[in-house]
Amino acid sequence: MHRKGNVSRRQFLTAAASAAFAPYIVTSNALGKNGTPSASNRIVMGQIGCGGMGNGDMGAFLGNPECQVVACCDVDTSRREDSVKTVNLRYLGNVCKGYNDFREIIARDDIDAVGIATPDHWHAIIAIAAAKAGKDMYCQKPLSLTVREGRVMSDTIKRYGVVFQTGSQQRSGPEFRFGCELVRNERIGKLHTIKTGIGGSPSTGVQPPEPVPPGFDWDMWLGQAPWVPYTRNRTHWNFRWILDYSGGNITDWGAHHNDIAQWGNGTMYTGPIEIEGHGVFPKEGLYNTATEHHTEYLYANGVKLICSNKNKGGVRFEGTEGWVHVDRGFIDAHPKSLLQSEIKPGEVHLYKSPGHYQNFIDCVKSRKETVAPVEIAHRSITLSHLANISMLLDRKLKWNPDKEQFIDDPEATRYLDRARRSPWTL
Repeated sequence: MHRKGNVSRRQFLTAAASAAFAPYIVTSNALGKNGTPSASNRIVMGQIGCGGMGNGDMGAFLGNPECQVVACCDVDTSRREDSVKTVNLRYLGNVCKGYNDFREIIARDDIDAVGIATPDHWHAIIAIAAAKAGKDMYCQKPLSLTVREGRVMSDTIKRYGVVFQTGSQQRSGPEFRFGCELVRNERIGKLHTIKTGIGGSPSTGVQPPEPVPPGFDWDMWLGQAPWVPYTRNRTHWNFRWILDYSGGNITDWGAHHNDIAQWGNGTMYTGPIEIEGHGVFPKEGLYNTATEHHTEYLYANGVKLICSNKNKGGVRFEGTEGWVHVDRGFIDAHPKSLLQSEIKPGEVHLYKSPGHYQNFIDCVKSRKETVAPVEIAHRSITLSHLANISMLLDRKLKWNPDKEQFIDDPEATRYLDRARRSPWTL
């Protein structure tokens, strides 16, 4: 279709990736017989970032006959080659090409869409370049490294009219949608408090420099981040615990649970007006994101959101007449009768997704907005960025969500973006 212009994370990815290993033989179905889309009507995709999340995403698209994966990019040669091999085994042909530099994939005129599953500090630069090249995107969460990155991403994607799905798959989960519908239709009375449970980040000792492994483009991996010597625990999964590349569990899981809090609160396109966060940060060692955290947000509608590693996992909405607690594969409520409640015609019905990947594919074809579009993802992850800023400063902050600015606080304002290492800019 070339167009120019309590389910754990591990279980989710395993299910998505398993389809990648079943061979797809190019037969008469390539001509569109037996209900299979013809080759000219398939979405041609490239995958940028071939780690655990990237291979999970790619596996889902490989398993969908409406897509055709033709390119894989990763700065780790072994991961890149493994992904290329997976694609070629799936299609039983030498159809996929590997790249070290994402710009080569974006420059290909035959690619309609890209999957982005790099470390967080690369999301904005890649997504902005892809939007300018007219590529639709499925981009992993958390959306951005800074508030300013998210704003530029959202504005650019809107300007170029591309379809964007954030990998906040809880928005496609029926239990989350139903829980938020109960809250939005005031089945629990007037909402006053939301509690999200997000674990703290791990700590580790000092990590000595190591030789860069053969086939690993260390300078490209660092990208906009400050140059430092290589050590294996900076890379792959563990980049999440280092502020130069991510924001710890607060951004990693806040992109999920605080996003649902915003959905249930009806504040998807705005944010809080006050933030007060306190955290415990490692005093030494490689990892420097909060090992313990507690942040309270106040919204203009009077609702308080409490995000803490002490809270029960998931999202709990508390109202004047009951509560709803939702997590992956789980929903509970008081009174219990709420669980049999019917959302009637004329009441608030939230976006019903057929599945997160399928929703993206459908929207690429229809050009409609996805269930987790970039502006909503930006507003949701902003909560996590604000929490980290408040914790690092160890004080309450006042926030103007319309202007996305701190009120009379130049010190806090400096945290809304980062310096970038040349030649990488937004």
